[in-house]
Amino acid sequence: MPSRSSPPSPVRPEVRDELLWSQLQALIAVARLGSFTKAAQRLNLSKAAVSQRVADLERHLGQQLVQRTTRSVRLSDAGSRLVEQAEPGLALLNRSLGEARESAGAPRGLLRVTAPVALGRQHVAPALPAFFERYPELRIELDLSDRLVPLAQEGFDLAIRHTSAPPDTHVAFKLCASRALLTASPDYLARAGRPQHPAELAGHHCLPYLRPGPAQWFFERATSAPAPERLRVPVQGLFRASNSEVLRDAALSGLGIALLPDFSARDAMRDGRLVEVLPDWRAVGFFGDAIYAIHPWSSHTPQGVRLLVDHLKGVVGAGF
Repeated sequence: MPSRSSPPSPVRPEVRDELLWSQLQALIAVARLGSFTKAAQRLNLSKAAVSQRVADLERHLGQQLVQRTTRSVRLSDAGSRLVEQAEPGLALLNRSLGEARESAGAPRGLLRVTAPVALGRQHVAPALPAFFERYPELRIELDLSDRLVPLAQEGFDLAIRHTSAPPDTHVAFKLCASRALLTASPDYLARAGRPQHPAELAGHHCLPYLRPGPAQWFFERATSAPAPERLRVPVQGLFRASNSEVLRDAALSGLGIALLPDFSARDAMRDGRLVEVLPDWRAVGFFGDAIYAIHPWSSHTPQGVRLLVDHLKGVVGAGF
């Protein structure tokens, strides 16, 4: 009688290297962005294509890598281990390919950039036409948002930030210094009087930035003393907003005194439509004291990122 033997295990088809690479890229993008939709946007693919690549990888490995529900996407233990082990190698490969492309000719590719709304509208976007004239094969997607998005997770190559302390987990390039200015229209000051001390702001209509909690401004006396006098002043008024352009326009209309970043107040102050209030005092702790371009940490800064940073430095490097 013929001997009995167990049936052979099914043989999974081998996957070509280029397909396996694209499947791993899709899985890593889904893992880092937490969404098939965001991964598709990052990879410039359809959502169906990303889902298919992950499914093909699961079929090849014979196990589930992503646990999908109607509300969330979460990696299985096997998927988490695979991403942890494969991501550094793929990052190195992508970096090597990027360096090889850069050495081959004119810079090209897509840069995804995020910036605050007012700063992006007033200074970043107007700087781009000249950039494209110099580098016509580079493309930029500019996302304007005052939300501090996690760069790597949301697929951004560069963030423009108004801050005093850029994160040490990223590569930060200082573009220029910046400062906060207390401003009002001449008409408002003629009606309400010009305050001579920060404490007098409590009796004025002020235009605070919309943030959680009570509105309050901090001031230091502009002096060279080792320990300058510092004051906290609660403020209130008819209007609050979460955008410096809106607050600037409210100040221009005579609604009150606004604390604005210099890049929003600059033009109106130059032509006299706004004037500085309490010039002997410096507003502190509210807006950042510099504008930075921030790139997710990497041992190699992509050529397109370097070129855009250098261009922005040339445009705003002297400050506002």
